[in-house]
Amino acid sequence: MDHARVMRALAWVVAGYLIALAVWLGWLAPHAPPGTVPYQVMIMVGLFGTACGGAVTWASMPTRADRRLRRHGLEGWARIEGVHPLGRTDHASELTELDVELTVPGADTYSGTIVVDVMPVDKARMVVGQTVPIRVDPQDRDRIILVL
Repeated sequence: MDHARVMRALAWVVAGYLIALAVWLGWLAPHAPPGTVPYQVMIMVGLFGTACGGAVTWASMPTRADRRLRRHGLEGWARIEGVHPLGRTDHASELTELDVELTVPGADTYSGTIVVDVMPVDKARMVVGQTVPIRVDPQDRDRIILVL
């Protein structure tokens, strides 16, 4: 999960909510029919929660560049030569650095490292000697995505 992207999305939601709250408090609430203010407060809180949930969902999706790379990147494979756990994340996965030998058809084999968030279900596949499928950006051979 891209925490910086989630925080930016939530910051935009909070900024928008503060503007909506100012408009509601300054203009709508004073002109509201008597007895409806508690319902309006519930609606405002519900909208804030819905907007936060939508923002986190949107921010957790792969970026457009990642989706394009997954669709149009060059197919290849990476043979894992080294596995170095970097630390646990806030969910059940583990941030891991993989030393790999990358092979893309039509190009020379080259070495590199990939930092990936390994889920427990994929941990058995991330061992030395295993080969995993990858996609490589044709314009930037350093931009790689694992296809698990």
